[in-house]
Amino acid sequence: MEYQYELRIPKERVAVLIGTKGAMKRKIEKATSAHLDVDSTEGEITVSGEDAMSCYTAKDIVAAIGRGFNPDVALQLTDDKYLYEELNMADVARTKKHMIRMKGRVIGSEGKSRKLIEDLTETSICVYGKTVGIIGETDTVPIAKKALESLLAGSPHSTVYSWLEKQRARLKRQQVEDM
Repeated sequence: MEYQYELRIPKERVAVLIGTKGAMKRKIEKATSAHLDVDSTEGEITVSGEDAMSCYTAKDIVAAIGRGFNPDVALQLTDDKYLYEELNMADVARTKKHMIRMKGRVIGSEGKSRKLIEDLTETSICVYGKTVGIIGETDTVPIAKKALESLLAGSPHSTVYSWLEKQRARLKRQQVEDM
């Protein structure tokens, strides 16, 4: 049985997906055993293969690269303990001005807010266009997602940071108990 996903990425991200002389595309195909058919003029990608999970993983990798992630970070998704989540700010933004303000809240001054959330949750976060992408381990991505949703909803940064610190301490305790 052949599985297939069709998705579209921004045209300016197609070159990053393909890589120099097709190296990144081949690397993704080898890592996932899925085939990528790239229409570079339209930014349409078809992911196909025999294994449903491999195709799904390849689809997530392509989507993450399309949303601005470095391909090497996106390739972490080949490991089952990593997860990709995407938040669409257009669902919350009322106007273009509001969208710009929300991006600013997530990124912070000189990228400090995004970096702090990444550090506290051990995830990678990328703000691109109208979306915020998150790549990280399965137990930390929901925490980062909730923190970002709180920021987008208007919660004060200090409240979000203190909640994140509590969640991080809880995770560390849980990891020690699991040992």
